[in-house]
Amino acid sequence: MTTLRKLGRPTDHRRAMLRNQVTSLLRSGRIETTVTRAKETKRMTDKMITLAKRGDLHARRQAMSYVYDEDVVKKLFDEIGPKYEDRNGGYTRVLRLAPRRGDGAEMAIIELV
Repeated sequence: MTTLRKLGRPTDHRRAMLRNQVTSLLRSGRIETTVTRAKETKRMTDKMITLAKRGDLHARRQAMSYVYDEDVVKKLFDEIGPKYEDRNGGYTRVLRLAPRRGDGAEMAIIELV
């Protein structure tokens, strides 16, 4: 059983933050965030790419219900999904960086492979 990291936020704030991060990652291909947020973002991004690999209308509507930007969903299904057609999972990587200067939080870059 996998457990969800709460990230010190109420449920609605946490969901909105993860949706924003997944949308940004799919739009730009790489974002910088804390390690724990990166790990949660990785989980959801991999699910979205798996939907894109399916490519049917139902999968597109499921992705639209999670990703905020319609253009990003179009990019997800037209470019990103077919790119990973022969890959079974592991579409993103998390690279650790030096601690953040202000509070010492562990930072990471999450990017599409």
